[in-house]
Amino acid sequence: QTDALSDDFIIDRAWPGSGGVVPCRVWRGVRARELWHKIMRGNYDHAEPGVLFIDRMQRTDNLRYAEEICTTNPCGEVPLPCYGACDLGSLNLTRFVHAPFTPTARIDTEAIAACVPAAVRLLDNVYELSGFPLEKQRRTARAARRVGMGVMGLADALIMLGLRYDGADARAVAVDVLRTIRDAAYSASVDLAREKGAFELFSASQFLAGEFAARLPDDLRDAIARSGLRNSHLVALAPTGSISLLAGGVSAGIEPVPAWKYQRHIHLYAHGGETVELTDPACALFHERFGHGAPLPEAFRTAPQIDPDAQLAMHATLQEHVDNAVSKTITVPADYPFDAFRSLYERAYALGLKGCTTYRQGSRRGSMIERTT
Repeated sequence: QTDALSDDFIIDRAWPGSGGVVPCRVWRGVRARELWHKIMRGNYDHAEPGVLFIDRMQRTDNLRYAEEICTTNPCGEVPLPCYGACDLGSLNLTRFVHAPFTPTARIDTEAIAACVPAAVRLLDNVYELSGFPLEKQRRTARAARRVGMGVMGLADALIMLGLRYDGADARAVAVDVLRTIRDAAYSASVDLAREKGAFELFSASQFLAGEFAARLPDDLRDAIARSGLRNSHLVALAPTGSISLLAGGVSAGIEPVPAWKYQRHIHLYAHGGETVELTDPACALFHERFGHGAPLPEAFRTAPQIDPDAQLAMHATLQEHVDNAVSKTITVPADYPFDAFRSLYERAYALGLKGCTTYRQGSRRGSMIERTT
């Protein structure tokens, strides 16, 4: 079959975003394994390109009955149809930790749930306030009204709770938080549907037959069936690289802490750029309370100290409660073997992820972050 593809001829094929079957000219055939090897080599050497599992994105899409996923937003956490839009917001989890660094430390999921309805309303209102360059963008965006509630500061929150990022107990806390956000967001969207109406493409029977909707609690499914839903999608875990700085430099998204102290290169539109030194907030708080000479507890682990498989496990565990997708970069050491690196992507697929990106230390020049300690 590979030899047959080497000749110039036409085949009919459907491509994401093509809107149906189109005639395509085949110029050359390549072996799939060789192409995969080149993709992996590019990732290993230069941290590009990442990989999206588009078939899985399409199959698990809440709107698989009314749209075709053909792309994502730039960081990959929101699968989109042609002319689609992303509309994101994140909760700073460090603000919900009580009694950090003590035996009674806990994360207040009730307070998290109480914040979500206002956040969902705010994100939904964005669709009324936004100006769209093209009319088709406006129609596509408002027909679905997809939003993405997410988090930042997860790693710092876990440290404050005395939990190692790579531990099963840390994943259990993270799952509890994400489940809380998911359920509160869907409940809020039902309330908005009662008040303002469901999103245009909503079909109760088709929506509730989807893979993600099947995992929702029965009371939520019943409420959606009765009252509809204002937003087609409600949860996305974004990288929050910039907005986490506005929140005091907390750990980005669900990423581990990159370093306790690091320099960040900031590009400024009018003035070129500058370099600032930042201290991780969990580390700063610990030293403030216990002194700069106090040794850091076991929970203090940076990304290079966390096994890649543990990072994959966190990603996969949280994906179960995310109807959009998860932006997470698996950090690996510079000397990580190529064969083990390549197998990360195979395990990512086996774990049910919608995509995977990696960063092997030293594989990219011009990084925005440079570790100091």
